[in-house]
Amino acid sequence: MYRTAHFVLYTRQTDLPHARLGVVAAKRLAPRAVTRNTIKRVTRELFRQTALPSIDCIVRLSQPVNTKKGPATTASLKVALREELTRLFASQSLQKNVLQHLPEGQK
Repeated sequence: MYRTAHFVLYTRQTDLPHARLGVVAAKRLAPRAVTRNTIKRVTRELFRQTALPSIDCIVRLSQPVNTKKGPATTASLKVALREELTRLFASQSLQKNVLQHLPEGQK
């Protein structure tokens, strides 16, 4: 499990040759559909751009990102989401590099 300010990333090794993604954005944490869809869109985009090992990933929104009173999405919100999600996926990409350099018995 890996955490940032708004997200939690759960991972599990698989036997598949590619990584898979699941995204959970609860209505109580992102009250507007536009915001939830933005979160999912940005997450999928970064997932495709990151070279990941064969793992199953679940990205879950764990803290509110905005309220109903504020704007649904802003450029600053998208930038903040992109930075956090990039860090989450980079943590898995780094783990892949470490696993590749370990002797076969230590993996």
